[in-house]
Amino acid sequence: MQATATVLVYSDDANTREQVRLATGRRPAQDTPVVEFVECATPAAVLRELDRGGIDVCVLDGEAVPMGGMGLCRQIKDEIFRCPPVLLLIGRPQDAWLATWSRADAAVTLPVDPVEFASALAGLLRTKALAA
Repeated sequence: MQATATVLVYSDDANTREQVRLATGRRPAQDTPVVEFVECATPAAVLRELDRGGIDVCVLDGEAVPMGGMGLCRQIKDEIFRCPPVLLLIGRPQDAWLATWSRADAAVTLPVDPVEFASALAGLLRTKALAA
């Protein structure tokens, strides 16, 4: 198992980014690496970080403004070679079909439920580790 995993968190709302950090803690599960965060408040910053490389999982806020995480997810899945897995934060459970459309690997609803979020993030980190 790698020592650390880098998780990119995209939201224009600092409170949402904080919810993600708090729900994750040092690591989302015992069998996953310690998490380091890269926080982005704009789509341009997300693209810059993904181009730089080293991101293990992306957490995108579907409710972000001016560009929501769903559209950004679809864009990066099309444009980024070996795009990292994406965990999408959606506004309501009925939006799950939009998460599927955007090609997100997992989705959880806002506000962030720590147990649900940590479980989803841990699953993506495990999948990423198996693929490596």
